[in-house]
Parts: sequence; structure tokens; C-alpha cells
Amino acid sequence: MRIGLLTEGGYPYATGESGLWCDRLVRGLAPHEFDVYALSQDARHEAAGRLPLPPNVREVRTASLWAPDDDGRGHGRRERRRFEAAFRELAAGICADRPVTAAGAEEAGAGAAGGGPRVAATGERPGTRPVAGEPWGERAAREPRAADAAADAPERFAAGLYGLAELARSHGGLRAALRSETAVRVLESAGRAPGARRGLAAATVPDHLAFLDRLERALRPLSLDWYDEEGAGLGRADLCHAASAGAAALPGLLAKRFFGTPLLVTEYGVQLRAHYLAAADAPLATPVRALLAAFHGRLAGEVYRQAALLTPGNAHARRWQERCGADRAKLRTVHPGMAAERFAEVGEDEESGDPATLSWIGRVEPAKDLIALLHAFADVRRRQPDARLRIIAAPLREPGAAAYLAHCRNLAEQLFPDEAAGRHAIGENPVSFEELGGPEAPTLEEAYASSAVVVLSSVVEGFPVSLVEAMFCARATVSTDVGAVVEVIGGTGLVVPPRNPKALADACLALLRDPERRHRLGAAARARALELFTVEQNLAAFRGIYLELLSRAPVCRRTARAVPFAHPAEAYVPGSWADQPVTAAAGTGDPDA
Repeated sequence: MRIGLLTEGGYPYATGESGLWCDRLVRGLAPHEFDVYALSQDARHEAAGRLPLPPNVREVRTASLWAPDDDGRGHGRRERRRFEAAFRELAAGICADRPVTAAGAEEAGAGAAGGGPRVAATGERPGTRPVAGEPWGERAAREPRAADAAADAPERFAAGLYGLAELARSHGGLRAALRSETAVRVLESAGRAPGARRGLAAATVPDHLAFLDRLERALRPLSLDWYDEEGAGLGRADLCHAASAGAAALPGLLAKRFFGTPLLVTEYGVQLRAHYLAAADAPLATPVRALLAAFHGRLAGEVYRQAALLTPGNAHARRWQERCGADRAKLRTVHPGMAAERFAEVGEDEESGDPATLSWIGRVEPAKDLIALLHAFADVRRRQPDARLRIIAAPLREPGAAAYLAHCRNLAEQLFPDEAAGRHAIGENPVSFEELGGPEAPTLEEAYASSAVVVLSSVVEGFPVSLVEAMFCARATVSTDVGAVVEVIGGTGLVVPPRNPKALADACLALLRDPERRHRLGAAARARALELFTVEQNLAAFRGIYLELLSRAPVCRRTARAVPFAHPAEAYVPGSWADQPVTAAAGTGDPDA
């Protein structure tokens, strides 16, 4: 079968875990053909070059979401009316508040009973707000309209999205239309309609323009030439497989609408959660952040509704999908596959490693909470003076990582002045900062091999790749209870609350002082990792899912338009007419000539 693999900021350009996962999938399912449709988030991805592609990748198409992209086409009067009608639906779906659920009503009632908000106690419906001086009769008439708007919001968002897609497919010009005065006027009207989200009525024209600029970039997949009716692009795919539910899944939504192609969505890190975290740190006004969060939430909900199957990588991602409206019947957890062979030698040697060394290995960023780890190690050091901590960082690429690492170095120098064993010895710090690939830690295998215990101190985490690598190496682990950590560890390591240096120090000391327990947990961790997190189990799962989805939606080959006389009439005669033996010599009617 032919698979359309949809990515955003990843394969075939990224070399991180997201790119490796897609590369393993494509190479492991070699009998299938893949067309890669990649959305590039910035110039760095394309400048780094592509990964080496296997022969079953037939085509790669890349679209940039970061560079200005205008097709130069404008709209006539009829197209402007179509755009205004579609964008009005989209804006209404974005601006409408969330519908009132039974759970929300119960929480409001419980809050009122316990002295909480006065909304439920006064009989007002959640999601509405009183207007000063408004008569009760007018408020009562306004509340049903607000509730109806919230209930219809997902459908109106979808209608507007597909209306814009059909307009872009037939006439183009979507970029200019989304930056027009009409778009600003429609968005402003939707933000002030009954049932709109709180705070949108106060949005200014610069706020609307800032949001429309980001909306236009997010909707650029609607204007791509990937939806050709002639059988090119996604029209020839038997199945679309999106690597996330964000902008990468937009082409899959349109392929389903235009061609009926089934859509499979895999999320190892929830894209919606990433957008929420990024928006919180962005220098944007509150209404702009609210509009962006609403748009990404509606888009994720529509992707989850239209997908034939959702394959979250862990229970943490699954819970996010369920809260965004995903049908539980469509959810099937497929753990990411990781290469275990490279760690086989380390995993089989349980006695390797310094018995007094703790190691942290990963990408340096504030979410990893190395500050708490350093304070925890200060407690460990007071109770076990020979303990050492190695912080092994991947090469710095993220903005701000160098400044955070420098801050951690300064704190380590303050907490642990250089110590010397004797009067004439050179002082040495018990905390070392090393770079993966450098002379101290040339490879991941050697980094794990020198460790007695691997520590994870994060306050935010998706799927903990470093923990799985440590488990492959039969290393005991101490980690914080965030993301999918508990699901991955499964009782083969110690888990403590995040932002609790005392608990982290106690757990590390418990394993450093008990070698037998440490080896027992490491062996159990390796067995669990080899059972659940190998490339083989991941490929087997997707091989079965591809066949299952194709059995529900049989392959429908789409060919180009018929060309008159493209094939001779003899081609339609049954049998192999071109291979018939010649029974008469050329130019005579005598077979014996």
C-alpha cells in the first residue's frame, strides 16, 4: 500500500527522536511505499539537510510555515463572499466558550456548597457572565444563546475550516484574505457575540492582527498543491499517517474530505500541550494567547473526531486526547520503539559502573529542574561523602539552554567548593558537567555504563527517553512523577514527587547504599524495556494497524484523466496478443515460405 506520512518540524530533516521514530517506521515497513509530506517550522530544519532515505520513500514534499508564501491571487466579489461566510463560521467556533458538561456543573455545584464561586448558588449557568444593569429577563434570554453557541462551536469550526480549504483549493488567495479588513471585522464581531470566551471583547485591532498573522501561518497547509484531483499528491495515498495532531494533520483532514482517505494519528508528545506551554512564555497579549489556545484546541478536537484511529505513545498522551474529545473506542496505545541492540553489551554487564556515581543524561532546559537535582545532591553528599554526580548534556541547540546551563554551573560551584583529599592534592568538584560526544562521555552507552543510578528530576516530561535507555542498560533509576514516568517504570525504579529535593535525595541514597536492590531493580527494568519499548514491537503494532484500516476502507486507486488513443485497441483483447507466434512469413500467405 501507499502511505502518506505527514510530519511537522521533524522527518526527514530532524535528527532527534521524532525523526528517528519516523525513519525506523519507514525502514521497518519496507514492503509499503511512503510519500513524505513535511511542514518545516524554521530555516534550520531545511538547512541541516535530509536524513538518508530508504528506497521505499517514493517522494518528499516540503512546505515552509515560517517563510512568507503568497500565491499572488486575489478574490473577486463572489470569492470574497465565500471567504467571509467560511471565516465567520471558523471565528465563531474559535471564540465560542466551551460547552457546559455534567462534570463542570457538578464541580460548580460542589464549589458553591463549600463556599466556592457564587455562580451556582445564584442560579447562573456556568460559562455566562452577568452584565451590569441588565434586567433578569434579558439575561435569561441571553444564556440559552450562549449555551447553544458553545455546543455548536466544534461543528461551526469544522464548517469554516473546510469552507476555507475548498476556497483555497479552487481559487487560492487565502493569505491575503486572512490579513484583510474583512477578517479583522469578522473576528472582532465573533469575540463580542453572546457566549464568547472571557476577555475577547477587550481585544484591540493589534491583537486581532497578531492572531490573524499566526492563524495564516497555521492554515498554510490549506493552500498547498498536495490535493490534486489528477491522482498526484495525497490523492494517490491509501492511508495518511500523521505524526501529530497539530498542523501536520491538516493535510490528512483534507485528504479524507476530498478523497475519502483514512487518517491515522500518532502522538508521542501531545502537540496541543506544547502549544499551551509555548504560548505561556510568548510575549503576546492575553486575548491573543486566548485565541491561539482556542484555535489549537478546536483543531485538535477536529483531528481526533475525524481520525480513523489514534495511537498515543503513552497513558499521559491518551489522557490529553480524551480530555480534548477523542473517542475511547478509537484510542490504542502504541509505545515508541527504541533501538535496544546498542545497549545490549552494557545491559548484560551488571557489575560495570562506579557504585557511588549518580548520572543525569539528557537535554538541558529549565523543565528538567537541574536546580532541584543539585540541591538534592547536596543532601546526598552530606550523608555519603564519596558520592559523585555527572550531568551529561546533549549538544546545546535550544535558545536559552546555554544561559540555564551556566546558571547550574554557578550554583554547583557555590554548593560544592573544590575538595582535595590531602594538603598537597588538587581540589576536585564532586559535580561534573560533561557534553555527550565529548572526551568524558563519547557515547550514550559509555555514559550509562559508568553510572550506578540514573536520575530524572523533571517537572515537565512527555515520554522519558533517557529512562528507557537506562532500563535497556539494566540501570536502577530515580525519577519524578511527571508525564509517562510511572507508566514506563512500572515498579522497576523509585519515583518521587517533583520539586522535592529531600525525597529525591532519600531515594538516591537508598539505592546507593543497597547494591543488591539496585541490581535487582536494574534487571527487572531491562526485562520490562525489552518487552515493551523495542523497535520490533512498534513495527508489529503499526503493521497490523495499517492492514486493519485498509480492510475498513479498501484501496481505491485514482488515475489521471483518460487520454484518447493512449492505448491501442488490441490492448483490450483478452490474452497476450503481443506474444502470439508468427505463422506466416512476411509478405506471403504461405506458412511454409
